[in-house]
Order: sequence, then C-alpha cells, then structure tokens
Amino acid sequence: MPDALEATVKDEALDAVDAQAKAANASKAEKPRSLWSDAWHDLRRNPLFLISAVLIVLLLAMAIAPGLFTSADPRYADLAKHYLQKPNWGNVFADDWLGYDGQGRSIYARLVYGARASISVAVVVTVLVTVFGGIVGMLAGYFGGWVDTILSRVTDIFFGIPFILGAMVVLTSFEDRALYVVILALAFLGWTQIARVARGSVITIKQADYVMAAKALGASTPRILLRHILPNAVAPVIVVATIALGGYISAEATLSYLGIGLAEPTVSWGVDISSGAEQLRNEPYVLILPSIMVSITVLAFIMLGDAVRNALDPKLR
Repeated sequence: MPDALEATVKDEALDAVDAQAKAANASKAEKPRSLWSDAWHDLRRNPLFLISAVLIVLLLAMAIAPGLFTSADPRYADLAKHYLQKPNWGNVFADDWLGYDGQGRSIYARLVYGARASISVAVVVTVLVTVFGGIVGMLAGYFGGWVDTILSRVTDIFFGIPFILGAMVVLTSFEDRALYVVILALAFLGWTQIARVARGSVITIKQADYVMAAKALGASTPRILLRHILPNAVAPVIVVATIALGGYISAEATLSYLGIGLAEPTVSWGVDISSGAEQLRNEPYVLILPSIMVSITVLAFIMLGDAVRNALDPKLR
C-alpha cells in the first residue's frame, strides 16, 4: 500500500512538472512580438511594400552597378550617325532600344547611369537631414524649456523658407555646382520636417514609465537618450525620411531642369530632362523617358514610406 501511494504521488508530481513545461512553452510561443518584428511581419504580406521594394532594389542595382545593364558609354556622342535616332523597340535592352538624344548619345545608357547621380543625391541628403533633424528634434523635445524654445524658433525660420526657392538662391551663389554642392544645399533646407516629427515623438515618449524609472535610477542623459528615447522615437522619423527621399529626387530633377542643379558632364535624369525639353516638339520621347524614370523612382519611395507607416502605426492596422 505505501508503495502504491508513493507511485501515485510520483505520478502526480510528474504530471505537474509536465503541465508547467507545457504552460511555459505555450507562454513562450504566445509571447508578443516587438514593434519591429511585428512591422516586418506585416510588411512581408503587403503587396504595396513588395512592389516598391522590387523597384527600389532594381534602381539601386542600376546606381551601384550600371555595367550590368548596359555596356554603352553614356557620354559617347555620335552626332552625325545617331542624331535623334528613334527607339528600336524590337531590340530590348540594346544600346539603341530607347533611341538617341539630340547629341547622339544612347538614351538607355543615360537612363541607367543617371540613376547613380539622382539616387546618390537623394540618399545622402536623406541621411544628413535625418541625422541633423533628428538630433535637433530629440534635444528640443527632451530638454524643453529654453532649449526647446530656441531650437523650435530656428526650425520655424528654416521651415518658412520655400524649399525650391531657397535651394535656387543657395545654388546660384556657387559657380561650380558639383554633386556635393547640390547635396549640401538640399540638406541645408530639408531638415526641418524631420526635426518637428522627432520633437513630437520625443515629447510623448519621455513621459513613459521606463524613462521615468531610468531617471530615478540615476541614468545619465546620454544613456537615456540613446538607450530609451531614440529606439522608441525613431519609427515616425523613418517613415517621414523614406517618403522625403522620393521628394529629394524630384527636387534634384527640378533644379537641374531649371539649370541651377547638376549640369553636364554629370549624367542625371534631371540633366536629361533639361536637354530633352529642347526637343519636345520634334521628338518628345527624349524628354518623356527620363521624366518617367523620375516618376517611377519617386512613386516607389512614396509607396515604401506608406507601407512602412501602415506597419509601424498601430492605429492604421
């Protein structure tokens, strides 16, 4: 009888251990995902994100390795042989597939190589404005008081300057408008929106319990900003920066079209739009093709930004 009782107790103990193990596994399996893993889970199932991601990867491949798409020199001109030669639609991806411009240069080669300058300007400007605007907004939102007042008023001053008009004024003061000059001009005026978004996000997050607890435990200000504020405030900044990237591509093309942005011999879509405007009546495809590339690229980044916003904002789910 004692042996039977001991066996029963042992079985009940083992059943209890198994039940605890199953409960622990179930709890682990049902553990909620983080914001970023949850966002990635939603993005992978969003057709808008998949389409924009494919387009952006293709455009980045053109910018990084244009030799994979064409062997032609985008600056090589044969005016006597190829002046405004019409597209050869039957020979896809050949040098004469999209015809030749008014200088006898391959339009297809220039579209491929033009991605490098246009996308480089947009990416570098986006990085600069995100870093600078994010720092300004984070400091203004976290410290408040006179720091917020000064930084917010400076932001308002720059925000009140029309973006394209201000860039025109800055660029006309330089005789040599190289790539880095256009980048700095756009970054000088484009950081205000990021700063405002970062400030609002930080003001909301700094009231959270974990930030208050970190302050009560004596954590330093840099540690609070980098370990607690920044990771939780960066989501809306990323969304705005992604959408703004497409806008910078459009801004570069606009300034180049007006003759105060990039110029020959730089190969960019904006430069080709500017030169193609002269042939609008005779051969409109010279203007339309680079314009289509700008539109597709801007649309791709806007679509990506919308998809990221929908994934990161719980209210839109």
